[in-house]
Amino acid sequence: MTPPTERCGAVAPNALWRDGCYQFAAQLPSPNFGPRPKGSCVDLIVLHSISLPPGQYGGDEVQQLFTNRLDWQAHPYFHRIQGLTVSSHFYVRRSGELWQFVSCDDRAWHAGASSYRGRSNCNDFSIGIELEGLEGTRFEPAQYATLVALCASIQQRYPIEHLAGHEHIAPGRKHDPGAGFDWHLLERSLALDARLLPAAVRA
Repeated sequence: MTPPTERCGAVAPNALWRDGCYQFAAQLPSPNFGPRPKGSCVDLIVLHSISLPPGQYGGDEVQQLFTNRLDWQAHPYFHRIQGLTVSSHFYVRRSGELWQFVSCDDRAWHAGASSYRGRSNCNDFSIGIELEGLEGTRFEPAQYATLVALCASIQQRYPIEHLAGHEHIAPGRKHDPGAGFDWHLLERSLALDARLLPAAVRA
């Protein structure tokens, strides 16, 4: 394995990126972010699923949540998450439409209490991607197409060594994206070494 001091040098130049923002994503800045710790190495992609209210698609509630504009009185479920201040770097809608809320050079608030392969506080060194969906259910072909293109570009820009689900970095507490997510499709599409994936999803 390449020593961290070599892996985590200057970020590779890439015309598709500017200041950590991906040029093919609609930009909607979230106030919910902070600086990454000095010397941190962005080498993990974390996949999530989200829908608001759960199981309902097509609205703007996720964008509203990540920008602190969600009307907590608009649906009974929102009372359960009232006051939550979270964000993700990216959000992939069922149609494949891509949104970005936080620069990948910054720390988004997507992982919470977490640990992966012996390292805690995954927000410090990860890029979070939310897929519009419900944990355990299937995702759309358009979402996979966008996700594959996005992950490929992230890999070109950052020294990614691992991909995992929220369920793998916070086992027992989180269960997304769940059994409906096709890890092997992602593995084939990106020509990934299986060792980059969580042990639980390897063939």
